[in-house]
Amino acid sequence: MPAPTIDAHVHFWRIARYDSSWMKGAFAPLKRDVFPEQLAPQLRAAGIERAVYVQAQHDTADNDWVLALTEAHPWIAGVVAWVDLTAIDVEQRVLALKRHTRFCGVRHITHDEPDDDWILRDDVARGLRVLERHGVPFDLLFFVRHLHHAATIAHRFPALTLVLDHLAKPRIKAHGIDDWLPAFRAAAQCPNVVCKLSGMVTEADWRSWTSDELRVYVDHALDAFGPRRLMYGSDWPVCELAADYARVASTTRELIARLSPAERESILGGTAKRCYRLAD
Repeated sequence: MPAPTIDAHVHFWRIARYDSSWMKGAFAPLKRDVFPEQLAPQLRAAGIERAVYVQAQHDTADNDWVLALTEAHPWIAGVVAWVDLTAIDVEQRVLALKRHTRFCGVRHITHDEPDDDWILRDDVARGLRVLERHGVPFDLLFFVRHLHHAATIAHRFPALTLVLDHLAKPRIKAHGIDDWLPAFRAAAQCPNVVCKLSGMVTEADWRSWTSDELRVYVDHALDAFGPRRLMYGSDWPVCELAADYARVASTTRELIARLSPAERESILGGTAKRCYRLAD
């Protein structure tokens, strides 16, 4: 039976309970409530059956809210929550989340930390060790300047699945490759690292991007990771700054069209199902 089609990277937020201070200027259109009811018809129209929610702020109340949403919206296949990795009781917090069947991973907004080496701190390592021990994947939200840390963390925690979000945000608008590709390939050499084909349209020129511009980065990702370690993510609703959901999904399908059916199936659902251990 084919794997379900899965969007491995979506967000929801309640703007009254969300730190929207960054949602100004060009980002102002995002300053609104974003609920599953708005995404569901777009998923159906694009032929995507399920989605994985990924945290967007450091707030445990959001964890509880979205985990509750999964009861009403069973197509939310998994919840990548936030845990304070530096907390003394981090293990108890992780175990409490693991009681929820839809909890599937943890993310921290690492690229916003003032310390570019935050991920290497000893107190963070203690939390990552807890995730490794309990089989909980960790999403790496990096800019290019952080990307060299991916291989370091992967070697330090070889049993921890690391999910590289948005290809570590290469400078697509500037056609930047050389500052990104060596560390990207180094991360791919680590078998416990997987990567999301996500967030590309907002790293390109929002008004004039083309699929050919993205193809360069997707081809490098395919060459480095292979289809079994890549997964599709829309980064909805952030993607709407540059493209509607339908265009993001159709562009991804266009960029992987040359692959075999089994390889496309991995990117469009199989990898996410395996990596996040999503239930059928």
